[in-house]
Amino acid sequence: MRAKTAGDADWKGGRTAIFFFMATEEAYEVGKRAYMEHFSENALGAGRAYPGVLAMETEVLGYGLDLLHAPAGGRGVFTTGGTESILLAVKAAREAHRAKTGAGPRDALNIVMPISGHPAFDKAALLMDVEIRRAPLTADLRVDVAAMRGLIDDNTMMMLGSAPCFPHGVIDPIGELSAIAADAGVWLHVDACVGGWIAPFFERIGRGTPAFDFRHPAVRSMSADLHKFGFAPKPSSTVFFRDDEDLERSIFRLGSWGSGMYTTATMSGSRPAAAVAGAWAVLNHLGLSGYETAARGIAQMVDDYVAGIAAIDGLTLWAKPDVSILNFGSNDFDIYAVAERMKAKGWVPGLTRDPKGMHTMLSMQHAPVREAWLADLRAGIEAVRESGAKSQLAATY
Repeated sequence: MRAKTAGDADWKGGRTAIFFFMATEEAYEVGKRAYMEHFSENALGAGRAYPGVLAMETEVLGYGLDLLHAPAGGRGVFTTGGTESILLAVKAAREAHRAKTGAGPRDALNIVMPISGHPAFDKAALLMDVEIRRAPLTADLRVDVAAMRGLIDDNTMMMLGSAPCFPHGVIDPIGELSAIAADAGVWLHVDACVGGWIAPFFERIGRGTPAFDFRHPAVRSMSADLHKFGFAPKPSSTVFFRDDEDLERSIFRLGSWGSGMYTTATMSGSRPAAAVAGAWAVLNHLGLSGYETAARGIAQMVDDYVAGIAAIDGLTLWAKPDVSILNFGSNDFDIYAVAERMKAKGWVPGLTRDPKGMHTMLSMQHAPVREAWLADLRAGIEAVRESGAKSQLAATY
């Protein structure tokens, strides 16, 4: 295995723009040890065979509900990732719409969302035969609220905003979307897969991060990935609902076979109890003070990276980051050609299509390599300026 992966990207050394997240080396080891401690248990059986695993899962969900200001009746589900969290929220929203309107399986329903929303909603729509309607963005790369309003009709079962959106790193105006959702009587989901477990700490340290959670009264559900800025082992995510009735709509209860009622709160059946244990261990190891420390470190690092990018002639930050995603490009040279040169130096850059740019999601492993990254970025830009090089790269996730 070591031989096969010898050429893989150095994720611990900050070479990847996405995919890996770290708070501290100690927290990383705590999560790994906890994961291995429960390597063989199946969280599907937590309620019957593993009450300790169930207790850890319940505590993790309680921490998230509190962090996101859920009301007293709020409930959550521990999932295997943001896509599963989103699928469950979409299912619950569909069932709520059907219960409210009397719509049936053959009625055409739709989801209204920003163009910057995650493709997991498209996955859910494909699986549930639902139309996606996408609204454009304003100049600051947040969703155009008026355009969102214009796409809603009687068949709209869900609308959503991101906190932040993955391509550009900005939080949509959730307060304005909440007002529209309340007026239209439409389920509002906040996709906080990136920011859910860290943006609240940006707010706590006075970063000025806008409120995006259950404090807005029309927010019915939220997705938040533990294996991103919760710094937990993969696969671990959470989806939260405003009340028990909404969560119940996401649950699968199937009893046609000979073994009796089969009930799961997730799309998956078997799922790793190791992920539950790893998340529980990391959350308790870091605690509020640990996450605040991580937030301060990430915030300072974002400012340092932003200053470094701003100091490079011809490079433009496309959006001011609300958390830790940077999206930048140029009107003077081909930024994809620069990305190719960064890749040749051993970096794994992210790309965006519109606006054409480079993209990186900063975590603590990026702090020690900032000067090396900026030096290679400057060198790549100089080479592209001199050569006038163009790239055939396409933005892919």
